[in-house]
Amino acid sequence: MMGSEELAKKKTYEGVVVSSKMDKVAVVLLERFILHPLYKKRIKRSKKVFIHDETNLCKEGDRVYFEVSKPYSKRTTFKLVNVVEKGEGKL
Repeated sequence: MMGSEELAKKKTYEGVVVSSKMDKVAVVLLERFILHPLYKKRIKRSKKVFIHDETNLCKEGDRVYFEVSKPYSKRTTFKLVNVVEKGEGKL
């Protein structure tokens, strides 16, 4: 059983929805910056992740918050928290 401390420690991310064509699943582009070990320049790294969207709320171009959750399927291990900003359709 999870306590309130464990629930508060869930990692939350922010990303942009790339595709929402699947039922209850959206593909989100997660971008992060790392520092090059030698040249100390910021490098952009990106990854596409699958998030569980129970109500099919998010559309392409939306900026969303999502968090780590139980595995819903083989590749869907994140859950939609809320939509921060509505996009203007396709990217």
